[in-house]
Amino acid sequence: MTFELIGRVHKELSITGQAFYETILSISELVNRKVQIIRLHWQASTLLQQIDDVTAKVGQQIVAQVSDRLQDQSPSESVVGVIDQALANAISRVQELKQVLISVDAEIRELKIETVHRELLSLQRDLALRSGGIERLTVVRGAAAAGQLLSALPPCSSASVAAVLRGPFLLAPTHDLLFRPGDIVVLVGAQTELDQLVSWFVGQRPLTASFTRSV
Repeated sequence: MTFELIGRVHKELSITGQAFYETILSISELVNRKVQIIRLHWQASTLLQQIDDVTAKVGQQIVAQVSDRLQDQSPSESVVGVIDQALANAISRVQELKQVLISVDAEIRELKIETVHRELLSLQRDLALRSGGIERLTVVRGAAAAGQLLSALPPCSSASVAAVLRGPFLLAPTHDLLFRPGDIVVLVGAQTELDQLVSWFVGQRPLTASFTRSV
C-alpha cells in the first residue's frame, strides 16, 4: 500500500513537473516573439525616419539651388539638371526604403498572427476541458437570425455572442444589434448549446424541440 502511494505521488510530481516545464517553455516562446515584434517595430520606425530624412534633404537641395538664382528669369539647364537628378536619387532611395518597410511590416503581421493563433489554441483547449467551445458562424440569407435583433437570440444558460464582424467593422454585441446576411458571429459557451444555436444563424436545421422546451 505504501509503495502504491509513493508511486502515485511520484507520478503526480512527474506530471506536475512536465506541466511546469511546458508552461515555462510556452512563456519563453511568447516573450521571445513579443521581443521580436518590438524589434521589428523599432526597425520600421527607423525606416520611416530615414524616408523623412531623404525627403527633407532633397527639399533643402532644391531650395538651395533655386534661392541662389532668384534673380534669374530663366534658370540655366544645369540647375534644372541638378534638381532633376536630386529628385531621381531621392525617389530611388525612398522606393528602396519602402520595399524594406513592406517586408518588415509583413514579418510583424506574421508574428502577430502566430501569437493570436497560439492564444486561440490555448483558449480552445481551456474551453474544451470545460465542455465549452467557440464557433465562428456567417449569417446566411433566409436563416432565422437574418433581420433579427440580438435580443431575439434563443436564450440559453451559457452560450453568448462574443463579437460580430461586419465588413471592416467590429460591432459590439448589444441587444439592439440587428443581424444581417453576411455578418460573422463569434459565439462562446457550452458546446451542446452552441451546436443547437448553429441553425439559427446558418439555417441548416431547425432548433430541436428539447432545446426549445429547455429555454
